[in-house]
Amino acid sequence: MFAVLRVARKASGVFFALLSLAWLSACQVTLPSGGGPSIDTSRPVPVALLVPGGSGQATDASLAGALENAARLAMSELDGVQIDLRVYNTGANADQAGAMATQAVADGAKIILGPVYAANANAAGVAVAGRNVNVLAFSNNPSIAGGNVFILGPTFQNTANRLVRYAAQQGKGKIMVVHGTDTSETAGRDALHRAIANSSATLAGTVGFELSVNGVVNAVPEISRQVRSTGAQSVFMTSGTTGALPVLTQLLRENSVPPEVAQYVGLQRWDLPPEAPQNSALQNGWFALPDPLLSSQFNARYTTRYGAAPHPIAGLAYDGIAAIGALVKAGQANALTGAALTQAQGFVGVNGIFRLRGDGTNQRALAVAQIQDNQVVIIDPAPRSFAGAGS
Repeated sequence: MFAVLRVARKASGVFFALLSLAWLSACQVTLPSGGGPSIDTSRPVPVALLVPGGSGQATDASLAGALENAARLAMSELDGVQIDLRVYNTGANADQAGAMATQAVADGAKIILGPVYAANANAAGVAVAGRNVNVLAFSNNPSIAGGNVFILGPTFQNTANRLVRYAAQQGKGKIMVVHGTDTSETAGRDALHRAIANSSATLAGTVGFELSVNGVVNAVPEISRQVRSTGAQSVFMTSGTTGALPVLTQLLRENSVPPEVAQYVGLQRWDLPPEAPQNSALQNGWFALPDPLLSSQFNARYTTRYGAAPHPIAGLAYDGIAAIGALVKAGQANALTGAALTQAQGFVGVNGIFRLRGDGTNQRALAVAQIQDNQVVIIDPAPRSFAGAGS
């Protein structure tokens, strides 16, 4: 069993790497969020796309192709806006990413989409900060956000905010936070703590565990004790389906803490991989996900055009082009400034509405789902506008 969890953790690590969860201390150059170049909206807008091609890794090459495909699909669906897309390979090297960002601006780029990995995105932002150019990175690491760098990837904080508010609305707002002690899960823990502090929910307690079977086994009695002693109404877990989550939920059930006693809520998606909802220990748990209808529509359009399903984060490239297109269509020379990018009404992306914040992070509309009888059931749809959607 221990070997199984260790293999699962390795797979989870690969998944996180693809989503740029490289938690690092970023070296940022401060650029006021209102900054950005002036553009000529009567001509095609030069946009640079920085992708991880050239690293020598097949996974990076595949991701690079998918990001470019999604960007070009978005361009084909723009109404009355012309984009001059130029693609640059960053490899997996931060220095190369900075050099490619510098080259892109020298070539005339007015805004940069990408790169993917956090260190690369940080380097690109630093390289062009003095050139008054904004970067819409595909990372979801908030430590690199700010100044001229905006992250497009889904963040723990956005998910935590959505789920904590929903739990409080459903009378499940006395929350126990349970997390692994690695870097990404402690970041998830911190996001949950902030979400609770900024809502009507309350923190019943926090329990961490070493990411091993023994670590989970040793932590469950304390989790169970605290749930009973505090009257916690929900248990929020930062682990994922390819990590500690299946063992954790099974042992909680066996220690008299089923979802009927304290609602299970996951910070990560419980519908991935596709067979995950069939796990008996995950039944009746809640989690958040993008608007399933819009996601499926994008997947269908992409597959029809390119003959294969998109990479899980390919839609971020589409979103970047969609946002740029919506701003440029208004015909304003300041369409790509930070002030324009952070407009309150946001944009419509492939997974639903989203908006960029002045601190470089983002808010994405999410649905709340529950696993019921091995199926994913939407119990609270994703908002279609930010009016009343909360922060």
